[in-house]
Amino acid sequence: MSATGTGDFLDTMARSSRARVSGARARESDAALAVRAATAARAPRLKLDASGFDLIAELKLRSPAQGVLSASDGDLAERVTGYARGGAAVVSVLTEPEHFAGSLAHLERASALLAPLGVPAMRKDFLVDSYQLLEARAAGAGGVLLIVRMLPRARLEELLAAAVELGLFVLLEAFDEADIESATGLARGWRGAPGECLIGINSRDLKTLQVVPERLEALAARLPADFPRVAESGLAAAPDAARLAARGFTLALVGSALMSAPEPEALVREMIRAGRGAASR
Repeated sequence: MSATGTGDFLDTMARSSRARVSGARARESDAALAVRAATAARAPRLKLDASGFDLIAELKLRSPAQGVLSASDGDLAERVTGYARGGAAVVSVLTEPEHFAGSLAHLERASALLAPLGVPAMRKDFLVDSYQLLEARAAGAGGVLLIVRMLPRARLEELLAAAVELGLFVLLEAFDEADIESATGLARGWRGAPGECLIGINSRDLKTLQVVPERLEALAARLPADFPRVAESGLAAAPDAARLAARGFTLALVGSALMSAPEPEALVREMIRAGRGAASR
């Protein structure tokens, strides 16, 4: 374990992410990137439904645990617009290239397709530097995911401040009770728009990379009720959405199940309907 409490997988991903930042910075300075970010079209704002349940639908071509989920990015346009037509509040786009086959080009294309539909894209990656938030904004994203246990508190505060300045919403990702406590403290210091700092629990085991679905229900009560609460990983069907909405989650992030579904738009609709039904009881 490192000083920041990460496991081997997150340590590896953080090193890779820092190397990517270094390479990108050598090609484009922070100042030049900041100009591109400032002149990029604004993303749609995050809008959550009054029913108390929404879906973050994910574009993920590959998973370290499951392997290839999509042979190519050729259906990106139909997939992300289908997610939006199905009612997704956000489309999460993996941009990590080595283990998830993602890219900033995917994020830029998805953002452009989603903007007319009023749905923001979120950059999902192992972000370690404010430069990467500028990249997300320049690509048209409306939000970013930050993994709480991957970075020291001071760096997380720096990234949250950068997100506010850039007009990005943030999903703070936690894996256990200690992470939730850290995320809650950070969220209390959020200076952006109300409702645009989300706290999520990822049910994936960082040693085996396998999903442990019961972790979501076990930790649900630990999440603060005054921030949007996200269930991440392990949701495959409508009953999963209903079960977790009943436990107080206000959003679910769904990736692998949608990537492997024969009709992802229909599955988005089914999960949202079930989650909202359970949330209203």
